[in-house]
Amino acid sequence: MNRKEFLKSSTMAAFAITTMGCVVKRESESQEIPESTHTGDCATTDDILGPFYRPDAPDHSDMTFAGLNGSRVSIKGVVFTDDCTTPIKDVKVEIWHCDTNGDYDNSSDDYRHRAQQTTDNNGSYQFKTILPGKYLNGKLYRPAHIHFRVTHDDHQELISQIYFSGDPHIEEDPWASQDKAKARILPIVLEDTKGNLAVQFNIYLNKSA
Repeated sequence: MNRKEFLKSSTMAAFAITTMGCVVKRESESQEIPESTHTGDCATTDDILGPFYRPDAPDHSDMTFAGLNGSRVSIKGVVFTDDCTTPIKDVKVEIWHCDTNGDYDNSSDDYRHRAQQTTDNNGSYQFKTILPGKYLNGKLYRPAHIHFRVTHDDHQELISQIYFSGDPHIEEDPWASQDKAKARILPIVLEDTKGNLAVQFNIYLNKSA
């Protein structure tokens, strides 16, 4: 399925499945957004931006709130330059994803499940959020995923997504099943004795030409 078909299908009534398997109907909205042009040898691979990007997301690290459904997880990592070893500070990292019902917050002032922050002096970033649900794109469920947009004045913009190991819908997804996505299919790790979940996603940017 190409991007035009994806955007077209995103405007149709679809279904979303929660992590508990409950199916609900939803309406999606699309908007034409250019693809990423990120290229290079030592770099995190790109992915589609999708139709649900919103600029000016809140600058914070904790995306959870009272009454939120879903499994809490920390999404964290370090952003490196194209030598793959030197961290970069002051990189803007934006993330967004759907809720457990497969719905994106496309219009509210709360910008739920959307956030941005800049990397610290060690190139590190971290968001506290939930594992997203799934939704139908045409006849196929998109695997659970989190969108990233990563920008820095001296480096190429990166638009990408991460997926999660063991997701049964990766194999049939037009984007997650691509060879270039393999390094972005990540394990969900029990990182301590209290059962807290974490996903480590280190990002490698190419310098601007």
